[in-house]
Amino acid sequence: MADRFETGEGVPDDYEFEHRPETDQSFENALAKARDGDRLTVADGVELLTTGTDADGVDAGRKEEVTFVANLNNNVTTACNTGCLFCNFKDTAENFETDSDEAHSGFTKTPAGSREIVRDAVEMGVYEVTSVSGLHPGFALDQEHREILEASDRGDLNYKSPARYDTDPGTYCEQMAAMSVDGVHLHSMTPEEAYHARRGTDWSYEEVYGRLADAGLDSVPGTAAEILVDEVRDVICPGKMTSGEWLTAMEAAANVGLDTTATIMYGHVENEMHRAMHLKRVRDLQDRTGNITEFVPLSFVHETTPLYEYGMVDGGASDAADELMVAVSRLFLDNVEHVQSSWVKFGDAKGLKMLNCGADDFMGTILSEEITKRAGGDYGEFRSFDEYVDMITAVGRTPVERSTDYRQRRVIDLDDRPHGPELGPKADGTPILEARSRVADD
Repeated sequence: MADRFETGEGVPDDYEFEHRPETDQSFENALAKARDGDRLTVADGVELLTTGTDADGVDAGRKEEVTFVANLNNNVTTACNTGCLFCNFKDTAENFETDSDEAHSGFTKTPAGSREIVRDAVEMGVYEVTSVSGLHPGFALDQEHREILEASDRGDLNYKSPARYDTDPGTYCEQMAAMSVDGVHLHSMTPEEAYHARRGTDWSYEEVYGRLADAGLDSVPGTAAEILVDEVRDVICPGKMTSGEWLTAMEAAANVGLDTTATIMYGHVENEMHRAMHLKRVRDLQDRTGNITEFVPLSFVHETTPLYEYGMVDGGASDAADELMVAVSRLFLDNVEHVQSSWVKFGDAKGLKMLNCGADDFMGTILSEEITKRAGGDYGEFRSFDEYVDMITAVGRTPVERSTDYRQRRVIDLDDRPHGPELGPKADGTPILEARSRVADD
């Protein structure tokens, strides 16, 4: 794929996809169905995504409260060989090997290193840890899986002994156990990571997620979804699992009692039909499981990604497309209670505007964020509780601290400044102030 687009011929305007954004539906009919509480079809979703509206936003009867969480991102490793064209987070895994002379800016953390980072964050009042990492070839699910991989003579498993690397990442279960500190909620192990954690075995995803849950995993981020239509995945991430396998893994996580989230990553080579099909597949999954706590539209950040560098795209989603994606997600996903606005992707001003388009959650404190930053995003890595209060009240909403699963909620007392987290195991309302300098020093 890279060779096809390195010739300087410009951005292709037709990938010869089978699915095209064509429909005989009308915008008025689709919107009326949403207002009446009727389920939208894929054709309805396409019509809403392609037609738009003269109004500033679509009010789907959302609550006036806007939630956020005190969380930390602890990405364990950037080592990865998957080669997704939308990603600039990864570093070629071979460069991490002890005998490599290639310089790189990547990192791998040991379980002990992860534990120290999480312990410090919990002491500051953080109660959620999100961990999404590259697919390091040295990773195995646990010691039993390590023994299976070490004994295998298959050359297609993307496995190398951790002894070949400068830093041993341990096993997935060891990392889960290390990050399970003092009652913190561990949100980790995407379907793609679970796929990596069962390679070379006949284990089901239920077996994998069951072992991870026993090690400390509390819920699963529904990232690696990108677009759940395989003709798009064949272009942007041909080395990743299929959309069907992603759905199977997500259903398995729910089957062992783990809450999940779900995402869409849009604004690259896909069209509105693909987006609507994606929403339908997420909605169907929620019908089967009921375990999706929130849906997160992720606008493609293009600046330093291979898709942009190879000339396969000339930018990301427009402002109008971002607004429509959030609004239509809120209308279409009638069985998912919360839609998140990502200030890391949108920035503050547009992120707040998305709260007028149907979103009701505004992410979390983050403390550290590598994935978007490496793709060219520059909207920051930390948000204090006081900033949340000021921003949310500025648009006429009520700021609410919430737990990862939304089962705990605390309406913020606006007069009680400075504000800090109170829902975590060591959250006593003390503001998370030192995080700015800490992030700057990393």
